[in-house]
Amino acid sequence: MDYKIEFINIYNQYIKREGSEELLKFLLSSNSDFFVAPASTRFHLSKEGGLVEHSMNVYHCLKDYSERSKVRSDFGLQFSNESIAIVALLHDLCKMNVYQKSMRNIKDKSGTWQQVPSYDYNDTLPYGHGEKSVYIISGFMKLTREEAFAIRYHMGFSNTDDKMNVGAAFEQFPLALALSIADMEATYLVEAKS
Repeated sequence: MDYKIEFINIYNQYIKREGSEELLKFLLSSNSDFFVAPASTRFHLSKEGGLVEHSMNVYHCLKDYSERSKVRSDFGLQFSNESIAIVALLHDLCKMNVYQKSMRNIKDKSGTWQQVPSYDYNDTLPYGHGEKSVYIISGFMKLTREEAFAIRYHMGFSNTDDKMNVGAAFEQFPLALALSIADMEATYLVEAKS
């Protein structure tokens, strides 16, 4: 199954909130490059379709995390399937419509400069990272407070802004910590192998 089809199937299976159908229609429209955009300019999944692949990786990591017996019994954490799908699948909507195909020069093994395909980053709506995703989603459907904080702080302490707020968000909203863990696991472990 390809990532776009898997994304749509999981989205339709679990996300039933008012406005969710309109959000999916937007993601599938010509006004969005979500399903073809890369996940980054040169780092993890810097390739066509990398963003939806990353979103699916985060979904699977978060789903696995939330089903661990220690998470459920020792920590007492339980997240709904809808919340898991929303925060994992939509946490990086801020990355759609910001990457443009380009070329860059790199040296090959023999030291000769070669042009290789790349992406440039051009954000015409510079509203931050997690908060921009929350803003986009909220234009279509309501998020719970925990979902909004999870998406806003999914970058954890690696985000340069509001480092003092990250720990407070993780303490108050365990889904924020879980999503951050899943995002890091997907980026640095799952995607490092691809």
